[in-house]
Amino acid sequence: MGSGTFETAALSRRAMLRGGALLGAGAALGTLPFGRAALAHAGHWPSVIALADEYVAARKVANMVAVLGWRQRAPDVIARGTLAIGQTAPAGIDSLYRIYSMTKPITGMATMMLIEDDRLSLDQPLAEILPAFADMQVQKTYDGSITDLEPAEQPITIRHLLTHTAGLGYSIIQKGPIKAAYERAGAVPGQVTRLPLGAVFGRGDPAPSLTAFADNLARLPLVAQPGTRWSYSVSLDLLGRVIEVASGKPFDVFLKERLFDPLGMTSTWFRVPQGEVGRLTTNYGVMNGRPLPLDPARASVFLDAPAFPFGGAGLVSSPRDYDRFLQMLVGYGQIGGKRVMSEAAVRLGTSNLLPEGVSTKGTFAEGSGFGAGGRVGLGEQAGTFGWGGAAGTVGFADLRRGLRAALFTQYMPSEAYPIHGAFPAAVVKDLAAMAKAQA
Repeated sequence: MGSGTFETAALSRRAMLRGGALLGAGAALGTLPFGRAALAHAGHWPSVIALADEYVAARKVANMVAVLGWRQRAPDVIARGTLAIGQTAPAGIDSLYRIYSMTKPITGMATMMLIEDDRLSLDQPLAEILPAFADMQVQKTYDGSITDLEPAEQPITIRHLLTHTAGLGYSIIQKGPIKAAYERAGAVPGQVTRLPLGAVFGRGDPAPSLTAFADNLARLPLVAQPGTRWSYSVSLDLLGRVIEVASGKPFDVFLKERLFDPLGMTSTWFRVPQGEVGRLTTNYGVMNGRPLPLDPARASVFLDAPAFPFGGAGLVSSPRDYDRFLQMLVGYGQIGGKRVMSEAAVRLGTSNLLPEGVSTKGTFAEGSGFGAGGRVGLGEQAGTFGWGGAAGTVGFADLRRGLRAALFTQYMPSEAYPIHGAFPAAVVKDLAAMAKAQA
């Protein structure tokens, strides 16, 4: 693209709110023979340190904070840089980051809690909760005409929503008339900046409420038959509406009461309180290889009330908070001896929930399965679960080996730098060194 526009198609098919590369390298965890003795070497993360030093010293990013932990032990923290380029306030474990699609695993686990409560079931038709989604119509051609349609051959289910197999679209993924229809309907759950850059980021204005979002979405055609294709979508945002109907509480209230408060996630919000702006990082747009302020902290769109709580891409969180979420996962629902979710719900949510016959081949989730809002490893890599965000954040948990790891920085589009893959690769390299040291 020419000068004056962000590198790559901003939020393009591979660059948007996702973490597709993260488990491609992270899956190598399954091949490493490290065990209890390796814990003695925890804290030695030279490859992760080198990655952070490289990016911050070159001023490609303002900061990088990596948080890595074993089972229920306190995390190792690697922090480099400042809250914004040219500022002096250092970034750290309590700084605030736009985690975008790392919101999806949180929404996924909230859904698993309602399945655990018998308020939902995995293969329950969505129309039992939201009747407007009965009798859906489907595009005969993916991203083709929005008038050449056919009836859905099976109902959308909760499983489909969790795994991006419902046939729903995404304005940052789809092309042609269906993309325009999503934007007209306000089915664009997410926000980037107060700056007038809608044309660059391919977004319209979101619907005024979660109810309106769901109702408008139900009137749009599906892009694929339910249960037949993995296609990244707004399904986790729609689950926000499902959660509030099934629980009888607003979606954001449910998250606070059932996840954030019990986990001690005191710095995770859909809207950053004005009094916390001093901890908020600046988000950058990479243009011609240079980071330029895209969402400055003190003028951030995340200081405004969002149209509704975006369950697919709406949260701001701190590295400390997100580590507590991952710590709960590697604890199979427990953290610090306190149970937040059942072990069964965690095991199910971090397992491969894809409908039979659906493959991720040819997608940016290729080589993996998909669970409750996150990518899961298969075979030797089973037990690895996580996802990344549009502004460079990435996080995963290896439940089998008790490892949790996350990296926080802020730049868009995520593909401007290869961090989604480079961070897990650095973790694996350091784990290999630990394994060699114990041999």
